[in-house]
Amino acid sequence: MESINLNQAIRPTFNLLRLTYGLVPIVAGLDKFTNLITNWEHYLSPKMEGMLPLQPHTFMMVVGVIEIIAGVIVLLKPAVGAIIVAAWLTLIALTLIFGGHYFDVAVRDLVMAIGAFSLSRIAKIVA
Repeated sequence: MESINLNQAIRPTFNLLRLTYGLVPIVAGLDKFTNLITNWEHYLSPKMEGMLPLQPHTFMMVVGVIEIIAGVIVLLKPAVGAIIVAAWLTLIALTLIFGGHYFDVAVRDLVMAIGAFSLSRIAKIVA
């Protein structure tokens, strides 16, 4: 039986995760400017809107820029970028939970944060 190097065996999974956690934040970030996927402002709780120094739409565009940058970092430096995305997704989930709405999205974002954290760990082995 032929022995396969662990690095070779895990590389396709690493590449799939890198592309997923790189491209999805970029697409979501771009959509903050167009609202084609969803109206992102609906995810802001009224309490949060009241604390913002910006209009909700402007705030979401700032969020979009941050997401685009995070996605690019994942593509270029996945070990670092994936930690940023994991933290970002966790913060989004906590915001949704404390807002009292969209618990399903919060759970999904926490699961995605675990996947992003896993990508960061794998990147340290493969890179």
